[in-house]
Amino acid sequence: MKKQKRIHILFTLPMVALFFTFHTFPLIRGLMYSVTNFKGFGSYDFVGLSNYIELFKDERVLNSYVFTFKFAIVCTIVVNILSMCLALLLNSKIKAKGFFRGMYFLPNILGGLIVGYIFNYIFTFIVPEFGKMVGNETLSVSILGNTSLAWIGVVIVVAWQSIAFNTIIYISGLQTVPEDVYEAGAIDGATGWKRFWKLTFPLIAPFFTINMVLCMRNFLMVFDQIMSLTNGGPAQSTESISMLIYKAGMTADQFGYQSANSVIYFVVIVLISLFQMKVLNKREVQL
Repeated sequence: MKKQKRIHILFTLPMVALFFTFHTFPLIRGLMYSVTNFKGFGSYDFVGLSNYIELFKDERVLNSYVFTFKFAIVCTIVVNILSMCLALLLNSKIKAKGFFRGMYFLPNILGGLIVGYIFNYIFTFIVPEFGKMVGNETLSVSILGNTSLAWIGVVIVVAWQSIAFNTIIYISGLQTVPEDVYEAGAIDGATGWKRFWKLTFPLIAPFFTINMVLCMRNFLMVFDQIMSLTNGGPAQSTESISMLIYKAGMTADQFGYQSANSVIYFVVIVLISLFQMKVLNKREVQL
């Protein structure tokens, strides 16, 4: 027993040390820099809460929050609807289900930057050529260069890549539903949409909660795809919060200022996740 305890301690201590080194310590340093005018190099002075106050007056920061929330909400809805439909299809009695599940999971294996660069080429060259062929003026130019449509391109790419993982979670949920439930429901006339809404959805509600929370959190932190697709443009119309923190903090001598932004960003994500959990868990109980 003592030997097992020693082994457990020897294994746990390095994990705790790594967690503190790469997570807790940077978080503490970020909090420290957020109340300074640190530029990322050289000396700096303590400025108190002035960085936090200025953030609420900064139009660029406010615009990035508006874009990020709009993007995250739209993407979360689109991804969960399509993922649920695909999961229902792939869980039904069709041939080669294993093959199709593998094919739909492939986008999740690819890195966000790689996917972004591939779709950047598609939106820049292939789609405009197709638009010219069919005589559509909107499609004849890259939507990534349009301040009103660029965000839609980002939504398409991020949703296409994210659907894979969410579909797998929904499939896992669907496989936990006993067949006896459907048989009993069929006797009571529960078929089609009624069968899904009254039987399937209540039983997979916990999986729906997981997907909603993970989606919102991940989309609020979107970075890779925007970096490779638009780099926050055109005219900062697709500049997410994480993109702004990176660009302004690393290249515009605003390290301390953007550290304050990242602190607020962290708090916002935590609060939204907690709110989602509270609301969705309450709905699970009602179902």
